[in-house]
Parts: sequence; structure tokens; C-alpha cells
Amino acid sequence: MVISGRVPLLLLLGVVAVALRPQAGTVWLWLLGVLLLVGLDRLLAPSPALASLSRRPPGSVRLGDPATSELVVAGSGRPLHLQVRDAWQPSAGAHDNRFRLRLAPGDRRRLTTPLLPRRRGDLRGDGVTVRSWGPLGLVARQRTYDVPGSVRALPPFESRKHLPSRLARLRDLDGRAAVRVRGQGTEFDSLREYVRGDDVRSIDWRASARSPHVVVRTWQPERDRRVVLVLDTSRTSAGRVARTVGESETDGMPRLDAAMDSALLLAALASRAGDRVDFVAGDRRVRARQRLHGTRDVAARLQEQMAELDPVLVEADWDLLAGAVQGFGRQRALVVLLTALEPSAVADGLLPVLPVLTRHHRVVIASVRDPELNRTASVSDDLVPTADDVYAAAAASHELHRRARTRDMLVRLGVDVVDADAGELPPALADHYLALKAQGLL
Repeated sequence: MVISGRVPLLLLLGVVAVALRPQAGTVWLWLLGVLLLVGLDRLLAPSPALASLSRRPPGSVRLGDPATSELVVAGSGRPLHLQVRDAWQPSAGAHDNRFRLRLAPGDRRRLTTPLLPRRRGDLRGDGVTVRSWGPLGLVARQRTYDVPGSVRALPPFESRKHLPSRLARLRDLDGRAAVRVRGQGTEFDSLREYVRGDDVRSIDWRASARSPHVVVRTWQPERDRRVVLVLDTSRTSAGRVARTVGESETDGMPRLDAAMDSALLLAALASRAGDRVDFVAGDRRVRARQRLHGTRDVAARLQEQMAELDPVLVEADWDLLAGAVQGFGRQRALVVLLTALEPSAVADGLLPVLPVLTRHHRVVIASVRDPELNRTASVSDDLVPTADDVYAAAAASHELHRRARTRDMLVRLGVDVVDADAGELPPALADHYLALKAQGLL
């Protein structure tokens, strides 16, 4: 049972009665009258069970985009004066979720709760609380119902703005641009007549012997290649790094989110290029594993797989993840390891596994770099540095030196390393993929 603000006001009005008749009996009579009104209103208040509740699933939405939850309230039996609160977990960002309504018997009302998810994953409703007020508006009967509902917040895929320009470069490589150019690659495409400027090494002498003109071969980048994306969800993915957008810098974001953005852009680009994309994510155990070949919208399917992934504060088991990669098949593939270029983690966990992967596949390590290291390593000349500034700069410089040595060691092992800030890594990784495709190295 819930009382309204009218009950304290009725009690305050008793001060007037006591002032007119200052006796103890006046106080008790007034209290008794208020209690009788409250009890009568409680008896006349309809049960909240007379209101039936149903919810329409909000579906999926990209993180940061608004969503809505629709709650349908139907009345039955008696007129109802209701107050409804549609509660969600805090990370769902529910607001304006309290409603007052009057329902006649058989009426239906649709209540819309705006949502603004603040983290990835399935965000669920905590319950719907219904208050049914009595005719005097003094007392309400209250009950909370479990009305299942959830909204799935997907990775935002902010790097999709880079996709059109990379697709245009891909069309140029394939020789399908508006101006026909000779495609680069190693797979035979077609024969055409020789024009001045063509490479004489591409002349097909057998075809030329059967034709009155000199004929050359054209080539296209390899298609139907395999791209395996390996997402590291271990402790190193939990670190927060600054993200630069244009000339401004946004608040910190987890390395895992930046790696997801890079994986989504590369997957969308590779699928458009005709390559087969596979995905595996894990740390001590495999958290997600999916073959995406044949999927109509690879990026959307990958977003669904990534929605429930969170950093886990354990070391990565690279033997397990390498086994998951080998489980997709022994055919040569481009294996992209989205992990942090942390010297200790690379030396202890990843380094012993790399020879197994590089023996069969082309391996690329994509790492999110923290721009704070470069800023800390440089001591400003405008201000007199303190001892703490000097020590912090020395520590940052030492860490940058260790990262550079780790990168050089990986390159000597035949591993390509793409190390960039959170906002620059997705296009940098996509450009590296296009460069490998243009050189016929996939």
C-alpha cells in the first residue's frame, strides 16, 4: 500500500480544527476521520491485477543509438486510475518511464519508454510497477510484475564511414572502376587487345597467333581467399585508451571496443571482395566462433556475435586460440590477431605460437596504441618539469622502446604489425589488407 501527499495535507488541515476547538478530543477525532478516509479509499482501490501488461520486443540497436520499449496496458472489469513505472537496468539508459493514465473497462494504452544504451550486450527490464489509486486519491495498491523484455546493444561500428572509400579502391584493384584499368593480382581475368603502355610480359603469344592483333592477359586480385579474425578478450583488452576524432580527443574506450571496430570494417571489406571470413574470440576459453561465409550481411552477423563479449581479467591461452584457427581448415589464410602489443604478454603467450601460424598462414597483428604514452614521453619545454614528470617521461619512453623492439622481433618472424591509435586502426588495417591483395600475397 502507498499513500499520496494528500494524507499529510489532511493531517495539517487538522491544525485549523484544533485552533478552533483546542481540545485533545479534537486531535483524536481528526486523526480518526483521516484514518477512516484512508481505510475506505484502500477498500475501494481496484487491484493492480485488473490491468494486463504485455511488451513488444525492442530488438537490436547500435550502441549509442536511441531505442524505444513499448508497453501495452489493457484494463478490464472496473475503471482504473493507474501509475506505471517501466524499470530497466541502469545501463539501458531508460528515461521518462513513469506514466499516469485512466483506463475504462476494455481500454488499451501503449506506453513508450525511450532507451539510450550505454554498454554492449542484452539489457533487460527490471520489472513493471503498477499503482492502482482509490477514488479519493489517498491510497494506492502497488505490485511489481515481471514483464520480460530486453534490448540488444550492438557494437557501434563507427568505422563504417571508411567503407565506401575502401570499396572504391577495391573496385580499382578488380578493374571494375568507371574507367577500365588493368587489374593487379595473380588470377587470370580476361584477354584484350594490346594498347601502348601495356606490360609486354602480359602478352599471350598463343592467343595472338590466332588473332590479327596482339593480345594481352589481364589479371585480377585473388578472390575466394580466407580471412580469419581472432579477437583477444583477455586482460590486455580491458585497458582504456584515448580515441582521436579529427583534431579532438574523446574519452577513453576499452581496447576491445576499438579492436571490434577494426574487425567489423575488415570483415565488411573482405566479404565485398569475395573472400571468406571466419571469426573467433576468446581468452582462456573460446567465447565465440563463427563461419561467416555465405552470410548476406557479414558485419551485422559479426555485430551479433560481438554484442555479448566483454574483457576477462585472465591471460590469453594462445595455444587454444591457435587450435581454433586451425579448426577452420588447413587452407592458407590471412590470420588477423586483434590483440595488444604488450611486450610481456607477447613474449610469454603469443610468441611460442606464432611459428605454428606463420608456417601455414599469413599473420597480421593489429594493435591499439595508447596515445597517452607519446604525450607522457615528451616533456614540455614551456613548463619547468617536476621530478614526477621526468620519471613518468622516462617510464613512458622505456615502454615505447620495448614496444618497438617487440614489433621488430615480430617483423623478423614474418608477421605484419599494424599499430595505430583507436580511431586510426580500422582504416589502417583495411589499407593493409588492400595492399596485400594488390600484391597477390593473400
